[in-house]
Amino acid sequence: MAKRVIALVTAGLAAASFGLSVTSAAGATPEAKPADGLKLIKTKTSLLGKHYWYQQTFKGLPVVNGYYAKHVTKSGAVQIADGRDAVPADLDVSAKVPSATAAKSANAVVGARARSAEPNKNLNSTPAATSTTQQLAVIGGPNARLVWNVTSRSTEGVSRSLVDAKTGTVVESKVISDNADGRGIVFDPNPVVSERDESLTDQDDANTDELFPAHKSVILRNLAGNGKLEGSYVNIAKAKGGLAQSADNRFLYYRDDDRFEQVMAYYQVNQTQEYIHSLGFSDVNNESQDFEINTYNGDNSFYDPSKDTITMGEGGVDDAEDAEVIWHEYGHAIQDDIVPGYGESLEAGSIGEGFGDYWAVTMSVPVSRNFDLPCVMDWDATSYTSTEPHCLRRTDTGKTTDDVVGEVHDDGEIWSNALWDIHKALGRTKANKVILEGTFFYAPDTSFADAARVTVQAARLLYGKATAAKVTEAFQARKIL
Repeated sequence: MAKRVIALVTAGLAAASFGLSVTSAAGATPEAKPADGLKLIKTKTSLLGKHYWYQQTFKGLPVVNGYYAKHVTKSGAVQIADGRDAVPADLDVSAKVPSATAAKSANAVVGARARSAEPNKNLNSTPAATSTTQQLAVIGGPNARLVWNVTSRSTEGVSRSLVDAKTGTVVESKVISDNADGRGIVFDPNPVVSERDESLTDQDDANTDELFPAHKSVILRNLAGNGKLEGSYVNIAKAKGGLAQSADNRFLYYRDDDRFEQVMAYYQVNQTQEYIHSLGFSDVNNESQDFEINTYNGDNSFYDPSKDTITMGEGGVDDAEDAEVIWHEYGHAIQDDIVPGYGESLEAGSIGEGFGDYWAVTMSVPVSRNFDLPCVMDWDATSYTSTEPHCLRRTDTGKTTDDVVGEVHDDGEIWSNALWDIHKALGRTKANKVILEGTFFYAPDTSFADAARVTVQAARLLYGKATAAKVTEAFQARKIL
């Protein structure tokens, strides 16, 4: 599929900015102009400029994976990312297959896949796949057709299935939610780290003498003041047992109370947004992020881009008890907010998982006292690992692109290792400014190499050539560049 035509029209900015194909202002191919068939869906502001994202449409229907982006830097440079697909002008957009039939077909495929998947740890039984939305859409390219875009929920998380609206055949079905397996306690960041004790165990949510000291009293800032855990950056929208409520905003629960996890999700995400703002960004998921707490009985959590909701599971260690699980999932929400439709390729999905792990680690830095920082989700992992230290994954595995296996969580360790090396080379503040700024220039289907190049260029524009060289070295060490 011929997509992602990228060009840069410069206005006093050096050519080859962001490492992509470039045309100069003089004699350049005219910049593609948003016209009929493009719908502006999001405008973002980063440290270096503004970013305009358009959805490609055909006869009023969205074109699957069809996008057009315009990046305008403060210096006046314009970078275009054109990911539109060709659609025959005479394509019929009247559906023969009803939406309910399409949903049934999609759910059958998703359910069969979920049942046949080899689990990496025991999960409690869950209902069959159920559909949440059905929307008519168009697939472009050589096999252009009208489809029903069906989202379904199953043990895998949230899936997107494309069902031919003329024949009822499932054309494509894939998981679109971003998952982190096994969760933990809402301490700061979790009991294993705060107590520096790898022997701690969940003991079925019991508030034991060993775990009690890990509880930390904190201030919950930016609450809406309506007696709920709702504020500028977080909204606990749904929770097992009902939402926590307090007329005087005193949400004082210990870990044997299910409301404890609601408090941790609110606190840790609010902390994240306050930190992001301190870096100078005011438009990185700058909204009240919806959470559903303990509403999934498997040992899994996921971000659902179709609803912009993070769901925290309660299997094993309750997921929302481990701040690193919360931070990982919020990392997915960050990327989906910055780049609409993010994660359309295997490498983009791997970058997403790697960034989520990295974000969990960098957010742990102020509170971990350097306790095995590269170990991700130390408390959550106690329910499904037997060796110490307990880690779901690590950001210092030493993996390179030679170790690619085609699975997003495993391959994500290549990317998280690169980001962790950047963190060590530049320091936390500079590294995270560079990493977040670079994300604004990702394509939804970006590759390791493309994402690395825009990150390097962000480092150069923010801090100069010497800093860019250090970032380049980090990616070269992982054989990404």
